Amino acid sequence: MSTTEEALGAEMSIIDHLVELRKRVIFTLIAVAVGTAVSWIWVDDIFRFIILPLEQAAPNAEMAKIHIRDLTETFFTLLKTAMVAGVFVSSPIMFYNLWAFIAPGLYSHEKRVALPFVFIATLFFLGGASFCYFLVMPLGFEFLFKFSTGLAQPTLMMSEHYALSIKLLLAFGTIFEMPVVAMFLSALGVITHHTLIRHWRVAIVGSFIFGALLTPPDVGTQLMMAVPLVALYAVSIGVAWFFTARRARAAAREAAQVEQSSGEW
Repeated sequence: MSTTEEALGAEMSIIDHLVELRKRVIFTLIAVAVGTAVSWIWVDDIFRFIILPLEQAAPNAEMAKIHIRDLTETFFTLLKTAMVAGVFVSSPIMFYNLWAFIAPGLYSHEKRVALPFVFIATLFFLGGASFCYFLVMPLGFEFLFKFSTGLAQPTLMMSEHYALSIKLLLAFGTIFEMPVVAMFLSALGVITHHTLIRHWRVAIVGSFIFGALLTPPDVGTQLMMAVPLVALYAVSIGVAWFFTARRARAAAREAAQVEQSSGEW
């Protein structure tokens, strides 16, 4: 296929884009709904898994005891737990549908990044959430418990602790997508490593502000988010350099082929 034909095949009207968006949103919602339904079967175990870092960090079992305000709080918190678990379970399908929505506007050589994108995006999302669960949450909760020992007995509410834990898990899962976004945008030629290098100061300041906003109010936990963010930004620069160089080599080969074809004529 020629470059002109490929470009025409990549064009879609606004209506076509809206129809495609609607289809992908529906598929994603169905996947999340199925994941939620499956997660509901084990929702009690999933919730216990979420509060396990709290129990491990508590000086004693009594301080880690979860309370509720009324009888409805348990049901709605468990429902939210199943829904978030459904998001994690269906994350590969979500990333695939995101790619499938973008793919019609791409050239054929760009579409070949689909499978690596879905796999790496899922891996980094789950990796970020795991980093938060196994390292950030236990240390953060342990730090906060030190202020309650001997001064006051905390009354931990079910919905509030759940909201804090899920906010942390989703935040870390999302920020670990930074190299994947860099891979995607640099593969399309939207950004290069030079773009990221120019804004490194803003990125570092933003990382510490982001860490302060999304983590409990202690320096240790904030650093546990800010430092990985800075490291991921550095990794993103390397990823962008790789794909930018790859695009440059591909463009050079294409130009050489065109020049060779012109010479033959």
